[in-house]
Amino acid sequence: MIKTFQYRLYPSKSQQKTLTAIVETCRIFYNNCLAERKDAYEERKECIGKFDQLKKVKELKEKNPYAKNVHSHILQLVVTDLDKAFKAFFRRVKTGAKPGYPRFKGKNRFDSFGLKEYGNGFRVDKNKLKVSGIGRISVRWHRPLEGEIKTVRIKEKAGKWFASFACMVEDKLLPSNGLAVGIDVGIKSLLTTSDGEFFENPKWYRESQAKLRVIQRRVSRRKFGGRNRHKAVRILQNHHTHVVNQREDCLNKIAYRIAQKYTIIAIEDLQIQNMVKNHNLSKSILDGGWGYFSQQLAFKAAEAGRKLVRVSPAYTSKTCSNCGSIFEHLDLSVRWVDCLCGLSMDRDVNAAINILKKAKEILSRDGQFLWESTWVEVTPCVSQEAVAL
Repeated sequence: MIKTFQYRLYPSKSQQKTLTAIVETCRIFYNNCLAERKDAYEERKECIGKFDQLKKVKELKEKNPYAKNVHSHILQLVVTDLDKAFKAFFRRVKTGAKPGYPRFKGKNRFDSFGLKEYGNGFRVDKNKLKVSGIGRISVRWHRPLEGEIKTVRIKEKAGKWFASFACMVEDKLLPSNGLAVGIDVGIKSLLTTSDGEFFENPKWYRESQAKLRVIQRRVSRRKFGGRNRHKAVRILQNHHTHVVNQREDCLNKIAYRIAQKYTIIAIEDLQIQNMVKNHNLSKSILDGGWGYFSQQLAFKAAEAGRKLVRVSPAYTSKTCSNCGSIFEHLDLSVRWVDCLCGLSMDRDVNAAINILKKAKEILSRDGQFLWESTWVEVTPCVSQEAVAL
């Protein structure tokens, strides 16, 4: 499988200028290719494809002095990125979603470039990254680089440079232990499992809002285009990056722990874009990183050879996990559910058990899993009555 490893780069001042110049050259080339496609269709109803624009890379390097020393693969990937943007646009048109036509990139909207073949334009040379036209860049190797390096993408984030290596690695398959779990994401608790385990919600963004207000007001007081405003914006970017790193680090560790412990993992197939339209809950939902967690859990489950099942979230919170009856009047303020059948437990644990039961039905119907031989029943520790799965 393909796995990405990201490392911090420490370029010299001259290397930083070269990196910035390459990014700017790629941005202008991207906008020119987009304009060519747009004008050709609007004026002549012609569709210019990827391979037509790839032929222009050689012409660009011959005529443009800024592109002369830029490796051809870098400019070719610019065309590939634009082609991916158009394919995504046409896909959304066909599905009836909001199309989102590819946009022209401003100076603050384009921040990376890539190379597509190891040994041709880039390679690792004595613990440094050697890039054509730039030289040997110092790298902080905070963890081993595994597998066979395929591509690299160099990106600037808040004034810092990073290299992301896409590597072909072998799957680290784990033996099946027969354990299964249902996971309910929430606002009060970040995650709740069907065996009664709660993961606290740190509320990274909300906790940093007081500091964020001060930094944002400092930016608003600075004059547009001034050096002091640029410094204030950089501080604001670093603050947001810190919050993002906190969130991703926590969710990555939780996803790894779950993928290592359980063979079957059931989660809700949430439509987060629709859920955040509720402005009373949108900040809490986005701060929890539900989408990022779901994505990382899928990656880590695939790497470990685990089975991830996505189930419909309908009525998982309003259904009794013991008898199946529906709780008619159950809003978010009710955190404990009691049923006439004798069930009494936390509502999130009850929802996690329902998620797990739905996954059991899906897998049993599809014949993908022998539940009779490996299914492990779990009694939540918060329940006052034994709940049979």
